[in-house]
Amino acid sequence: MDPGFLLVQSLSGLATASSLFVIASGLTLVFGVTRIVNFAHGSFYMLGAYVAVTVVPWLLEFDRSPALFFAGVLVSALVVGLLGVAMEVALLRRIYRVPELFQLLATFGVVLIVQDLVVALWGPVDIPGPRAPGLRHGVEIMGQRFPAYDLVLIAIGPALLAALHLLMTRTRFGILIRAATRDREMVAALGVNQAKLFTATLFLGTALAGLGGALQIPRLSASPAMDLSVITEAFVVTVIGGMGSVPGAFLAALLIGQLQAFGVLAFPKITLVLVFLLMAAVLVVRPWGLLGRPEPAGHRVANPEGIWEPRPMGWPARLLLAAAVAALVAVAAFGDDYARKVATEVVVFALAAFSLNFLVGNAGLVSFGHAAWFGAGAYAAALLVTRLGLPMELAIPAAPLLAGVLALAVGSVLVRLSGIYLAMLTLAVAQIAHAVAFQWVELTGGDNGIVGVWPSAWAQSRQAYLMLAAVLALGGIWALWRILHSPFGAVLRAARDAPMRAEAIGVDLRAARRLAFAIAGGAAGLAGGIYAFSKGSIDPTLLSIPMSVDLLAMILLGGIQAVLGPLAGAAALHGIKDLAMPLTDYWRLLLGLAIILMVLAFPRGLAGIGRRR
Repeated sequence: MDPGFLLVQSLSGLATASSLFVIASGLTLVFGVTRIVNFAHGSFYMLGAYVAVTVVPWLLEFDRSPALFFAGVLVSALVVGLLGVAMEVALLRRIYRVPELFQLLATFGVVLIVQDLVVALWGPVDIPGPRAPGLRHGVEIMGQRFPAYDLVLIAIGPALLAALHLLMTRTRFGILIRAATRDREMVAALGVNQAKLFTATLFLGTALAGLGGALQIPRLSASPAMDLSVITEAFVVTVIGGMGSVPGAFLAALLIGQLQAFGVLAFPKITLVLVFLLMAAVLVVRPWGLLGRPEPAGHRVANPEGIWEPRPMGWPARLLLAAAVAALVAVAAFGDDYARKVATEVVVFALAAFSLNFLVGNAGLVSFGHAAWFGAGAYAAALLVTRLGLPMELAIPAAPLLAGVLALAVGSVLVRLSGIYLAMLTLAVAQIAHAVAFQWVELTGGDNGIVGVWPSAWAQSRQAYLMLAAVLALGGIWALWRILHSPFGAVLRAARDAPMRAEAIGVDLRAARRLAFAIAGGAAGLAGGIYAFSKGSIDPTLLSIPMSVDLLAMILLGGIQAVLGPLAGAAALHGIKDLAMPLTDYWRLLLGLAIILMVLAFPRGLAGIGRRR
């Protein structure tokens, strides 16, 4: 192969690595100091791009010089940093001590709000940015043309690393950041004003995200979807490098940039999978990342409180459950097709959310990628019907079996980790599944998905299928309920609350957790199989990050401590969506505000309100 081509390809990987490092360095700093899993970091990247496509062309009207272009980029970064301060003061300052799941949910609410605000201010159409004056040409390198602007990007990454190193080692602010990254409680005990430290760190981190977005405007158009496309890669860089390690983020960005540059040549069919395979391999071998450090117990973010000791269902819960069943029967008997469709989705996602809470609330296994098992069940049922010609009566029972076996196999690796690293590895698994479904066009249909997934003739009416879905979903929930009240459920709670004591009395923690993954994955797969036939078609969005976050939102809105909380959360989330979507195009804004209000006002969810009363 031409050496010049290989060199240019490597330089392209370095430009990508530099761009990733600018974004991921801010995420690393924020997590290192605050321990916030900031899902909104991609939103600040997007805001940086939108502010830049507004500010930079205005500045270039005075003088089309590179200096004014980069001045506009820096101004955009500062504006985004101030927006980050506003988020810290208004929201994050109130949730620093809550479990990471609630932090993730709150920052996801910010993502939804920013998405609609961007559409309202700049419109839904992509906005191309100006090219940098004096850097529009290509440079010839060994007979190959390479963009001059990308050479500047390559230089920005090491320059930023050096600047951050000087900041961390030569300034009091940097020393406090390093100290807080290692022992936040000790920094507070020494009298450091944590509120000011956290605010300054959020300003720096979000300004770096805005800088990353502003630097991309000569290469990419500003679009409302660019936040979710970059946050996954930023998380991957941060986790591979080590949460809180800036040099680790730089090293991880270099590896990922080169992997993307040459992976498309060597493995064109699995380009989207390679990055997540690298992340999974690193976490299995070195769970705290390449240059990260194992966290002492005092550093760990608080785990969710978990399900209280299950007790026999009281009369209030029985009445509510009876009312829910009566409502389903009434909708099936007297509702229109739209109401029956919504009711079917509610019972399906109630089962999926219940299976996730079986892991999170009962076993203490935090998962950011539960959509992997939901989507696996949906694809299994769809492929059995469309490829093998099996009837629905066989495809639906096969969905939980296949999803459960897959969850058992993957869970054997997942249970080696814990905390945020376990959550990130589950996210990697879901993204690998999403990439496979997206790129294996011959089997899965790619982004077009699979169509023609219809129920059998006797269940094709909305009324009949609602009753079938209700029976299967409620049956799955009842089975999980029985397991929660069984000795095995008690073993999982013991492993969650006192793992060392559980091991001391002979409990095989890894075996118990593997089985928990298999059970939860099978139940989610059953929900996915039912969902596939209710829609008639499926696509890779069933495996996407928003689907996993929706399931997390359901269990947190309903109440992670209550066994029946996910059922209330599924109904509440769908109710908010179904009420807001017909009223306004900005339903994400309303949903985001509702999520943030719930996290701030009712951290124990709807079931927690009832328990407190």
